[in-house]
Amino acid sequence: MSEIQKVDLTNVKPYGDTMNDGAVQLSFSLPVPYGDEANEAARQLAKKMGFEEPAVVYSHDLGINYTYFVMYGKTVHSVDYSSIEVPKVDVEVMEHHDIEDFIKDNIKRDVVILGACTGTDAHTVGIDAIMNMKGYAGHYGLERYEGMQAYNLGSQVPNEELVAKAIEMKADALLVSQVVTQKDVHIPNLTELVELLEAEGIRDKIVLVCGGPRLSHELAKELGYDAGFGSGSYAEDVATFVVNEIVKRNLV
Repeated sequence: MSEIQKVDLTNVKPYGDTMNDGAVQLSFSLPVPYGDEANEAARQLAKKMGFEEPAVVYSHDLGINYTYFVMYGKTVHSVDYSSIEVPKVDVEVMEHHDIEDFIKDNIKRDVVILGACTGTDAHTVGIDAIMNMKGYAGHYGLERYEGMQAYNLGSQVPNEELVAKAIEMKADALLVSQVVTQKDVHIPNLTELVELLEAEGIRDKIVLVCGGPRLSHELAKELGYDAGFGSGSYAEDVATFVVNEIVKRNLV
C-alpha cells in the first residue's frame, strides 16, 4: 500500500520527513538589527505562535535594523480535509478551439473583453498572461481567440476610465487584475468599480471578473463580481466562464 493511501484525510498534518511529523517552514521579517539576539527573538516568537522545536535556519541583514528569517518548526494541529468545501467557479473548462466554436455556435458575434490593472496597481503580469496573444506557459491569451475582441488597457487604469471605455466599446466583459494588495487596497478599488457600473446602469449587462494572488471566487462574489480567479488560472479558465455567462444571462 502506498504512503498516500495511508493518509487519514480527517486528520491531516504538515509532512516534512515522515507522515504526520507536523514539520513546517515559515519566513518573516522583524524590525531588529541582524545578529544572535535577532535570531533568538525570532525563535521565541515562533514558539509563542505554537510551533514546537523552532529553529532559525537562515537569517539575512535587510539593513536599517531589519532582519529576515527562515525557520523550521513543528505544529501539533491538524485539519479535517474531508470536510472542506471551497466556493469555486463551477464550469467545465473548454479548450481554446472549443471556446471559439462555442462563440460561433451560441453567441454568433464577436465577444468584446477589456482587461486592466486598475487603481494604483502597476503590475501587469497577471492580466498580460490572460489577455496577451502569447499568453503564458503554453496557454494562449484571449487576443489569439477567434470571435473575441480582447483589449489589454495595461496598468494603473482609473476605474472611471475603465467604465467609460466599457461604455464606448460596448464591452461584454471586464477583467480586473489586482496584484498589489498591501493594506487590502484591492478591496475598496474593486468595490468602487462595481459601484460605478451600477451608477451607469450597466452592471447587469457586463460579465465582471477579477483575479490576483489574494483573490478567490468567494471574495469576488462578496464584492459584487461574477467570478474570481486566483493564481494558476489561465486564459481558457476565464474565457470559458465569460462565454457561458453571456449565454446564461442572455447577453448575446
